[in-house]
Amino acid sequence: MNVLRGLRAVSEASGAGVVDWENAAEAAKASTDPGSLALSPAEREGYAADVRDARSRLRSVAGIEFEVPETVEIQNRHHWIDASLSTFENVMRPIEAVATPVLPDLSRVVNTGSMAVTLGFLARNVLGQYDPLLLANEPDADHGLYFVHPNIVAVAAELDADYPRFRRWIAFHEVAHAAEFGVAPWLPTYLESRVEEGVETLTAGRFDREAFVELQLAMTAVEGYAELLMDRAFDDEYADLRRKVDARRDGGGPFQRVMRRFLGLDLKRRQYERGAAFFEAVADARGLDGASVVWERPEYLPTSTELDRPETWLARVDP
Repeated sequence: MNVLRGLRAVSEASGAGVVDWENAAEAAKASTDPGSLALSPAEREGYAADVRDARSRLRSVAGIEFEVPETVEIQNRHHWIDASLSTFENVMRPIEAVATPVLPDLSRVVNTGSMAVTLGFLARNVLGQYDPLLLANEPDADHGLYFVHPNIVAVAAELDADYPRFRRWIAFHEVAHAAEFGVAPWLPTYLESRVEEGVETLTAGRFDREAFVELQLAMTAVEGYAELLMDRAFDDEYADLRRKVDARRDGGGPFQRVMRRFLGLDLKRRQYERGAAFFEAVADARGLDGASVVWERPEYLPTSTELDRPETWLARVDP
């Protein structure tokens, strides 16, 4: 790590936008140890086998057909920053287009520094990621499946968990996301439209509460369904892993807690829990096939009331 190099990159932020994205990435990488990618052949085959087995088990258990992305990457932390930068830039583009800060140069430095801190924090904490390419510049590009190997190794050791078993559990979760996007081709467009509507109204000085509520409800369904699938498909005991991961999410120092709150990671955890409880109830009543009906059309996404009262969704949606 080279903190001085990172500070220099932030202080030298330039350009016409409110964020100097190249310098933000440079600063994030300067302050973040990339971690080792010195994988043995057995480890590389382990990742590949985990993804293959997860796809096979999820297809069989859920009775759905889907493919995993052709792009499956084992990354270090710097790779993740590079792969994720365009997503952040695309989300911010509408805001940048209308932003008129009073002190543009100073504002750019501050914003670039904030983005560098965000990218660095996430790069040190993300374990795996299914990238549905929301707001992508190339809509026909293949989706991606990423595993941040140094973080998986570090967290497995921190939790005193068996590394291959923990790595496999992460693979099942990310492949579960690939499954739901695979069976719901309308989902990326639906999520994109809610993000775009929300951001556009913010740039116009308004707040489109409905767009953000719909986005939050959809993401709760996405996270909850993935939890249901991985729990039902994982071919080993997982309760100890979930307990340890939840305890880790609750821990950390003041900086970690502030960043989790700032980035909405506490909200994401509530989405996991609320969505998982909903889909567990639906699956217990109608099986996994009945739970998978949610992805047939956008109208079948649960409302806020239905998330807390699954019986009302069951009464509304007849598979």
